[in-house]
Amino acid sequence: MSPSVRVLPVTSRRDRKDFLQLERDLYRDDPNWVPPLWHEQKKLLGFAKHPFYDDAQGQAFLARRGDEVVGRVLAVVNHAHNKRYNEKRGFFGFFQCIDDESVAGEVMSTATKWLADQGMTDVRGPVNPSLNYECGLLVDGFDSPPTFMITYNHSYYGRLLESTGFAKVQDLYSYDAHMDQLEDLDPKLLFVINEATRRFKVVCRPINRKNFAKDVRSFLEIYNLSLQQTWGYVPMSEAEISVQSAGLKHLIVPELTSIAEIDGKAVGAGFGLLDYNQVIKKIDGKLLPFGWLALLRGKKSIDRLRLISTNVLPEYQKWGLGLVTLARILPDAIKNGIQIGEFSWVLESNSLSRGTIERGGAKRTKVHRLYDKSIG
Repeated sequence: MSPSVRVLPVTSRRDRKDFLQLERDLYRDDPNWVPPLWHEQKKLLGFAKHPFYDDAQGQAFLARRGDEVVGRVLAVVNHAHNKRYNEKRGFFGFFQCIDDESVAGEVMSTATKWLADQGMTDVRGPVNPSLNYECGLLVDGFDSPPTFMITYNHSYYGRLLESTGFAKVQDLYSYDAHMDQLEDLDPKLLFVINEATRRFKVVCRPINRKNFAKDVRSFLEIYNLSLQQTWGYVPMSEAEISVQSAGLKHLIVPELTSIAEIDGKAVGAGFGLLDYNQVIKKIDGKLLPFGWLALLRGKKSIDRLRLISTNVLPEYQKWGLGLVTLARILPDAIKNGIQIGEFSWVLESNSLSRGTIERGGAKRTKVHRLYDKSIG
């Protein structure tokens, strides 16, 4: 008989090391897997300090069969989410598992029991550790590597989660568009861009290098305000905004950003983030001692751009200012050698954004899924 599966809380330094190593072991022979930035993943797991956990608590679990590590998960109670939606919803993330439904069952039942012990009645995931970070389980589009800050997993993971009683609640779509497609936009979209620019006298500019920190913070504040009515969204805290601003400082290329202003007031912001995964794979996800230098030097060789967000203040959202904001980035993206722009991710329920992107000729390339389960 093979040893039984034991799922225990991650408590020691060895446990944390094994938790991280499992991902490397599971994808060792997968050419499309890109390692995470390990230093950042430790923070998001709560293994090192991160402001997300100022108003949340998490517990990582590790499954072993004998001496072999066979599964892992992080259970999260996001107090900010539950206060905003008046729910008792727990979350899970960083799920990894061998192809064994019994192991997945033990892993997820342990995590949901812990969440139930914290008073939760429902569970959603995967989120790593919230919708403001990497999230969703890849269910379609396994034929190419993920772009920067997009999750990737084996194709059998959906079956594993569904075998434990989780069911789809929302899909997240990724779209690819070649730059020559974006240059030849639908005339109706061009009309919207020109008319909105004229009507509101919109002025778009890139992030100012001299006021970089201020402009990045403005973007994150607009991001918070613009998504108030978005499904499942919880605003980032002030501390999270500060940390995100500092982290983006070295990654953002100002020419690939856009801030839309009306009478000198920022009302919209968008940015494209280079697909650093093309470099991260080469440095094996390690920023130290010299990986960060390779990351910065590798910027010029990256030919793919993730159009990560275009956000407009609520009072301007129905007037096409998102398109105006995005249009400013296009010429500079071409100058920087970008061949493909990826719009990701877009909620399945966001018919307005999906319709605009699809009319522009972009092709859906990946689908990520969020799952729910009642444990009440």
